Amino acid sequence: MQPQTINIPLSSGAAVSGLWLAPDNARGAMVLAHGAGAGMTHRAMTALAEGLAAHGIATLRFQFPYMEKGGKRPDAPAVAQAAVRAAVAAARGLAGDLPLFAGGRSFGGRMTSAAQAAEPLQGVRGLIFFAFPLHLAGKPGVERAAHLSVISIPMLFVQGTKDTLADLDLLRGVTSDLGERAALQLIDDADHAFHVPARTGRKDAEVLETALDGVAAWISQH
Repeated sequence: MQPQTINIPLSSGAAVSGLWLAPDNARGAMVLAHGAGAGMTHRAMTALAEGLAAHGIATLRFQFPYMEKGGKRPDAPAVAQAAVRAAVAAARGLAGDLPLFAGGRSFGGRMTSAAQAAEPLQGVRGLIFFAFPLHLAGKPGVERAAHLSVISIPMLFVQGTKDTLADLDLLRGVTSDLGERAALQLIDDADHAFHVPARTGRKDAEVLETALDGVAAWISQH
């Protein structure tokens, strides 16, 4: 299955590229934002999109403006959130009547939640975060989660138990405070990239497949 390349116009007048991957049996769709260090074509993003497609979930991956330009420094939050909003608008047109979700990896997931908190993303039923970056490595805190309290739609956090960007006790506290709006799906022994040590006897692909089983089940519920 090959993704369709699309052009996503931004409110600034510029545009970014996207990749729409839709299986024939699609039962939902997701806007999938990349992390700070790698764009939409990175193998981790491709694996997420292809894995979701295997579970009947179409995806729209897209580039943040800085990545589109070949830059390394992430966009300012307002710029990144505007890109999220533009990608959601594009996805609504591509997905038709499919239930729509949004989120992404690390930085991309956080910018999606911030956009939702600022102004609800039209048509989005829930948010899915793959490795939500709760804080910087070695600097535990929950300030980055403050905006989540104003989000009313369901949220799923898919997190490795060895993620140095999300102290597990702090993250559990955050999701607990969010109540029924939030669900936490833990990946044992996985780091921020969802890599697990060889000593576990598990391959990264197997770990991701198990995680996506849970994601697909959560999407079905919402």
